[in-house]
Amino acid sequence: MRRLKCLAAAAASLALLLSGCTGDSSDGDGKITLQFQSLAWQAESVEVNKELVKEWNAAHPDVQVKYIQGSWDSVHDQLLTSFEGGEAPDIIHDASDDLADFAYGGYLADLTDLIPARLKSDIPRNSWETATFQDGIYGVPFLQEPRVLMANAKWLKESGVRIPTPDKPWTWQEFRAVTKELSGDGKYGVAWPLKEPVSATLNLSLSAGGRLFHRQQDGKVEIRFEEGDAVVPGTIHDQVNTDGSASGTTLGMGGSDTLPGFFGGKYAMVPLGFSYRQQIVQQAPDGFEWQVLPAPAGADGLTQGVSPQTLSISEDTEHKKEAMEFIDFMLQPENMVRLAQGDWMLPTGTEALKAPALHAEKDGWATGTALAAHLTSAPAQSVRGYPEWKDKVATPALQEYYSGAIDAEELEKRLVKDGNLVLRRYQR
Repeated sequence: MRRLKCLAAAAASLALLLSGCTGDSSDGDGKITLQFQSLAWQAESVEVNKELVKEWNAAHPDVQVKYIQGSWDSVHDQLLTSFEGGEAPDIIHDASDDLADFAYGGYLADLTDLIPARLKSDIPRNSWETATFQDGIYGVPFLQEPRVLMANAKWLKESGVRIPTPDKPWTWQEFRAVTKELSGDGKYGVAWPLKEPVSATLNLSLSAGGRLFHRQQDGKVEIRFEEGDAVVPGTIHDQVNTDGSASGTTLGMGGSDTLPGFFGGKYAMVPLGFSYRQQIVQQAPDGFEWQVLPAPAGADGLTQGVSPQTLSISEDTEHKKEAMEFIDFMLQPENMVRLAQGDWMLPTGTEALKAPALHAEKDGWATGTALAAHLTSAPAQSVRGYPEWKDKVATPALQEYYSGAIDAEELEKRLVKDGNLVLRRYQR
């Protein structure tokens, strides 16, 4: 099917068809040029990626890498178009939760037999699972981002509440009680930015034992809403609608939208991705005291779902071996640390995680690094039909539940009944 699409797209010229669809990236003099599409966007991260490409090129004159700038906003559609047109980059930067369709569609190379032993052993099994579909590995997970609580340190200290640590985190019940205690006089204990509520809800729910997606013996996936699945959404709903400890106006916001209110003393805490620390460092007013706290823990402790950033190889490239050699270079421990610092995220590699710079108390690095062992594959990582379920079922249902428009019974009905109808269409 893919070859037919490629033939149709390039039928005007046999020569163009052959060069466009074989992935041939050799120069006339025998040198190889590999295209590396990076999604780095923060200035520090872009600089590090370009530096690593430059260092590789200086050491490998016969295998050169060309840096191509991509965008997170459009990467899925852009990659799909390039795959179907036979013009995909050789090395692809993406996120593990975007790989399923490309892996099942045959667009990405199975890396199982290409990954060097050093790299395979350095990255934990939980991380490899995020990029594993059926029996193949279709990406190398290298950066990950837990959700944490960004807290107004002065406010919490003056309140006298117990400050949680990775060793002694708040429970979800304690978190709710603390946010209620911190609220009053137009101020809120927490602001939940849930413009995109599904990922945050599912990933945090793992701490309470919530799985939602259950794979059956026949390999099909069924949605079940069990006790653990209700803890996180129930906490958020009650903070907004019962306790008044969470602002309802932030439910439609993105993370960055809450920062002015956070800096202005309107919210004591904001649950955000770990990389938001960079924005806080850059934007916080002089004298603003903040700290990073672990997300609350449940029956399964601090377990949290993540969808790491990945590096994949196009199935169509003729230079898979050389592409993997470049990936292995990029993800040497010292280079993985550089990439993590540039993106303000955590590396997946166990050696990189030992770097002293990632254990500094400054800017909350130590708290984030302490959470690395608790990170696992996001619940819907390999579920076919998840994007449609998320957009058409889960997002509107959670938004209405959090705002108080529907109750828990109606939420469960929509997620399960309507959700399973969607998944069945993908599992026939």
